[in-house]
Amino acid sequence: MELRQLHYFLKVAQKEHVTQAAEELHVAQSAVSRQIHQLEEELGVDLFMQKGRNLQLTAVGQLFCKRIEGILKDLDKAVGEVHEFLDPEHGEIRIGFPHSLGIHLIPSVVAAFRQRYPNVKFRFKQGMFPTLIRDVLSAEVDLAFISPFPEKHDQVAGDIVLTEELHAILPPNHPLAGEDEIALDQLKDDKFVLFSKGYSLRPIVWHACLEAGFTPKIAFEGEETDTIRGLVAAGMGVSLLPEMALFQTNPLQPAHVAISHPKVTRTIGLIHRADDKLPLVAQSFRSFLLNYFGLQQNNTPSE
Repeated sequence: MELRQLHYFLKVAQKEHVTQAAEELHVAQSAVSRQIHQLEEELGVDLFMQKGRNLQLTAVGQLFCKRIEGILKDLDKAVGEVHEFLDPEHGEIRIGFPHSLGIHLIPSVVAAFRQRYPNVKFRFKQGMFPTLIRDVLSAEVDLAFISPFPEKHDQVAGDIVLTEELHAILPPNHPLAGEDEIALDQLKDDKFVLFSKGYSLRPIVWHACLEAGFTPKIAFEGEETDTIRGLVAAGMGVSLLPEMALFQTNPLQPAHVAISHPKVTRTIGLIHRADDKLPLVAQSFRSFLLNYFGLQQNNTPSE
């Protein structure tokens, strides 16, 4: 069975006439008839029956036609995706990121990239640390921003693009709200509003508190930066958030204060599959990001 036969078959099915199909295909009528006959012989069934001057699909021909239409559409899509893969100025970039980067970082870098490559499309997927690793490995996304950066992982590779300090966020009427900076142990008697288990910021805050000599008392657990910030502003407790998550998105805002000791930071990395070649458009975006964050490109993505 040849691809040409399938194209000829679909055209005859659409036109219900060999001569009209041949004219649209720009081939001889005999060539179309021969290919349809060979296809029927190979399948061992009649795909068409004569109805006056036209041809009509048989019952089995209708079943075959429906399947072949889907197969050829998928094939056309696959060919298009291959062309996009090879075009660094078109195509689609699939990128994953944690919620906390969606407020400012992702919109900023995408807007900057699209100024240079306006024809590139993006598909976004948010997730937690284990979800983002899984999405990279399963090829759901080409690249993923992730925090913290997975220093030791056999199946993903990448770069740390940013190291960001975490600040204490406090209710506006908190006694320390007017300070320029505080030591973390000054919050040991406060209740904390933390991210739920599974979110990468939770262990960062937890371990920082332990390093400061206390175990945080949890008042509430949330799943979004806006929720954490809003509950702190409402007086439910205190928390630690990265600078990038302090951009105002609603009128009710907590106070935020720098932490002098211990310094609390998180790494933000850009990862990809270690054993796979990125589409050219994703390679182009990765190179752009490394330049955007002022990093030297000592190596290219793994082939």
